[in-house]
Amino acid sequence: MELRQLEHFLAVAEECHFTRAAHRLHIAQSGLSASIRALEVELGAPLFLRTTRQVELTQAGRALLPEARRALSSISSARDAVAAVQGLLRGTLSVGSLQCLHVVHLPAVLARFHELHPGVEIRMRQSGNAELVEEVRAGRLDLAFVTRQHRMADDLRVSTLSSEPLVLACAPESPFATRDSVELAELAGQSFVDFNADWGTRDEVDRTLAAAGIERHVAVEVNDVHSLLDFVRFGLGVALVPQSFAGKSDVVRFLGLRGDIDVPFAETVVVTGHTVGAAAGELLDMVFEARAGRLRVAG
Repeated sequence: MELRQLEHFLAVAEECHFTRAAHRLHIAQSGLSASIRALEVELGAPLFLRTTRQVELTQAGRALLPEARRALSSISSARDAVAAVQGLLRGTLSVGSLQCLHVVHLPAVLARFHELHPGVEIRMRQSGNAELVEEVRAGRLDLAFVTRQHRMADDLRVSTLSSEPLVLACAPESPFATRDSVELAELAGQSFVDFNADWGTRDEVDRTLAAAGIERHVAVEVNDVHSLLDFVRFGLGVALVPQSFAGKSDVVRFLGLRGDIDVPFAETVVVTGHTVGAAAGELLDMVFEARAGRLRVAG
């Protein structure tokens, strides 16, 4: 099995079309078809179902896809490692992040990274926790900044950036607003504002309230911090949020949680595969330097 065969397989799998894949690879379609056929013969199984209209992966093809991505990602990391030793850091750095990452000013760190390593193309995307983690596992992202999930896969490397308690956010007119703290049991029957499923701290809040025996009604679901706080501000629900959100509004009231409970925490982590490429490793070093105040960044 040759690397170019895996590259050809991956292109066809992602394009679902031999002509488009051949164009993407800048090779003749006949050469691409021959490469795929040779790979199928070597593996002893068809990888694609071919019709006049579309190309689909077979069960064998679906099994090969994540392994092909990991193999090619490892080769890319090996090339980057050699380039880094030679002072020629280059390639592509794909980064995922949740929204409003408070533990480090990621745009500033990425700008500094680009200043130091202009040969590396930076690609950035935001999404929910589970999707970003799966993108790292599949090799489509080099690293991702997410909220720690209850269970993290064993084939990932997880490094903690921050851990902070959850607090109650409520409107200034709320009966809770004049208090310093609230017990979880008092939140029974309240309407909630929260993130969409798998977004931000939603999973942690769901687990916390379920463990306390509180059945809640989420009246408003959002996917960004500022919308969440706006809906809370105008009394459309309360929210359990990381303590750092208190710095994002001077109108919303924030209260601690008390009572016979273990105060829930939101943990922000950076997730990578066990093999970390040179560019990703350099960015991680810069992120931890920024957290420690040792990195000079703009803004």
